[in-house]
Amino acid sequence: MGKIAFLFSGQGAQYAGMGKDLADNMDVSRKVFQEADDSLGFAISEMCFNGPQEELNKTENTQPAILTTSIAALKALESFGIRADITAGLSLGEYSALVCSGSLKFKEAVALVKKRGKYMQEAVPEGVGTMAAVMGMDYLTVKNICSDCKSMGIVEPSNMNCPGQVVIAGEVKAVRAACKLLKESGARKTIELSVSAPFHTSMLKPAAEKLELELKKITVGEFSIPVVTNVTGEIIEKADQIKTLLKKQVMSTVLFEKCINTILASGADVFVEIGPGKVLSGFVRKINRKATVLNVQDMDSLNNAVKILKSR
Repeated sequence: MGKIAFLFSGQGAQYAGMGKDLADNMDVSRKVFQEADDSLGFAISEMCFNGPQEELNKTENTQPAILTTSIAALKALESFGIRADITAGLSLGEYSALVCSGSLKFKEAVALVKKRGKYMQEAVPEGVGTMAAVMGMDYLTVKNICSDCKSMGIVEPSNMNCPGQVVIAGEVKAVRAACKLLKESGARKTIELSVSAPFHTSMLKPAAEKLELELKKITVGEFSIPVVTNVTGEIIEKADQIKTLLKKQVMSTVLFEKCINTILASGADVFVEIGPGKVLSGFVRKINRKATVLNVQDMDSLNNAVKILKSR
């Protein structure tokens, strides 16, 4: 029997109402929301359950909200005796993966990602940076075309999500110039994303430096299961690497496709996306069509996942 991998949602998956169904029906999930409220000093649970969406979309709220919802969903799944053999997350989701592995404490992680969100938001003034999804072009070609547009400003690959989908980010003028050149070079399409900053680029260095100071204050423990990091796409070898990797992650490309291939190479054939949305499930299917892909974000998806995983 193959291994089970848990994957955790990143920023952009948030929606008003997330986690409410689980909190209403599962004591373990409700306790996670209470713990988050206590740690943050305000009702992030209320924002998750009822919005408003505009508040939920603010990066410093989005990040603790998604982390909390993800861990609430994790605890619900684990209450049925289902555990991961290996884990990873997309960007912010890496913090959820580290909580899942036992190396980060949830109460510390939720306070940390609120600050991470704030620092990321503040690093680049609104309107200066942007991001764009590039469809139908390989990573190396995208990277080379970004280099060709350097004279226009900063533009870099920020996410390698799955075959045929790379996200680029940087200064608005440079990103738009790269998009034009990418389409002329054969990209199927480019879509400018509705985001507040060019995440996972060198422009986020100020955020990474502020985050580094906060990381010094938290406790990192040993892993109970392997965690694959976005920075290298490989399994983190030692717990003492975590803080350095989390600093780098803010300003370097998210190698999600490589993370999934590393997990597949470890012997996993079942992927459970935990937290709001099903974006990662789509990426996994494009990377490996043979893998079993499930998700847990509410009672229906929880019950479906438990049924399938218990029957293995």
